[in-house]
Amino acid sequence: MAKTITRIPASVNRYTAKPIAEKTKRRVAGYARVSTEHEEQATSYEAQMDYYTNYITSRDDWIFVGMYSDEGITATNTKRREGFNQMIEDALAGKIDLIITKSVSRFARNTVDSLTTVRELKEKGVEIYFEKENIWTLDAKGELLITIMSSLAQEESRSISENTTWGKRKMFADGRASIGFKHFLGYDRGPDGEFIINEEQAVTVRYIYKRYLEGYSTYKIACELTEMGVKTPAGKDKWHPSSVMSILQNEKYKGDALLQKTFTKDFLTHKLVVNNGEVPQYYVEGHHEGIVTADQFDQVQAEILRRKGMQKYSGVGLFSSIIRCGECGSWYGAKVWHSNDKYRKVIYRCNNKYADGCKCKTPHINEDELKKLFIKAANELFSEREEILANTKVMMEMVCETDSLDRDLQDSITELNIISEQMQIAIAENSRVALDQDEYEKRYAELTARYEKAKAKYDDIAEQIESKKAKRELFKGFIRTLEKQDGLMEDFDAGIWSSLVQEVIVKTKDDIRFIFKNGFEVRV
Repeated sequence: MAKTITRIPASVNRYTAKPIAEKTKRRVAGYARVSTEHEEQATSYEAQMDYYTNYITSRDDWIFVGMYSDEGITATNTKRREGFNQMIEDALAGKIDLIITKSVSRFARNTVDSLTTVRELKEKGVEIYFEKENIWTLDAKGELLITIMSSLAQEESRSISENTTWGKRKMFADGRASIGFKHFLGYDRGPDGEFIINEEQAVTVRYIYKRYLEGYSTYKIACELTEMGVKTPAGKDKWHPSSVMSILQNEKYKGDALLQKTFTKDFLTHKLVVNNGEVPQYYVEGHHEGIVTADQFDQVQAEILRRKGMQKYSGVGLFSSIIRCGECGSWYGAKVWHSNDKYRKVIYRCNNKYADGCKCKTPHINEDELKKLFIKAANELFSEREEILANTKVMMEMVCETDSLDRDLQDSITELNIISEQMQIAIAENSRVALDQDEYEKRYAELTARYEKAKAKYDDIAEQIESKKAKRELFKGFIRTLEKQDGLMEDFDAGIWSSLVQEVIVKTKDDIRFIFKNGFEVRV
């Protein structure tokens, strides 16, 4: 018996769930984007906005929802595109039925982002029309075409990114630095991209270096700058210790430039990562005029290293974490007497003097006494300046010599490279040949143990070298201060104090010892 088949036509739009015959107008939005801020691109941006506004409003069967746009933002991911994200949010909320844009590359150059967004909108019945490619995403062939076009656009982005990266690395290799001058305190961009000192901001930079060498912590300096109303490099009102430390450790403030500290690991995410040796770095000496001297900068680096080696550093004043009790070995801390009356004064006393079990009887000392005693001790140095300078230079060469350690470090690097290569060979061999896995694991474990041992040795040598370099900077600062001093001191000088004194040990009122940075001790 013959079958009778009757075709019943669809009456509901499978994407919008609305009757096909229903005469409803589609709510349409336009999307425009340019990725740079060049003048010709700005013209293109305005042209896109005008064109799609007129195009959509000219259709009787469309309702113009509005234009969404992003100007001067790259398209390789959608995280920073506020206009795009708002449009998608509105579409998913049921406010848009159709989105019109110039091309797939204007929409997204990341295949994953592009397809994810298209499919997400498709599930909600929202269509996208790419005019250049004539693609309607609800069309059967739409997704295939989008996949192809998005992949091509992504490869275009990869090519642009690689060309940009090559250009930057060539610039670095030629010794040319580039920074974000808007968020870099102390320098302005010159006509040819050169560094020009901003004297108003340079005052803040010099203040930070001066206060740090006077014994103040980054936290204390940050509080002072905030109270003074000084703006941060980012133009904020509140300073943080990390901002102060970044200024103290940036070699550009002494006129040098370390290039390629960071690099872009992935062209899709544009995420910057710290360069730990993955790509070359370039150090340019005398790249531009420094705000602080090389001596000041090197002294600060040595002081940073010295404080790291201390169990606890106070850093609230010039004499913080530098006066030590001669009996129990604890630091002296600042105490305020008569804080609310006219007899107010600051004294320094052993922090453990009244602690349980502590029996030390060392006396307190006030700032004026300490300054007078320092002048006496320093003048003993200055009176024998030539002999002390000669002895200090000899001692510096003996104590701070790193030639043998440098050779050991190079040997360690060679050993690490050899072991690393053997590990790579073992991995490659295991991936190509069916090896005994127990034997392979044993061999790899042995190589790993060798590598960890060699790495520990390398770290130890590198730490010794850094320690000796820090000591050398302390010696050099001491020597420079002695060489500049002409005659004896009459008044207390905070700079000379910071350059000369390593530690003060208080035993009794009549036995206070100044330990200088060359190891010389004076009892006053």
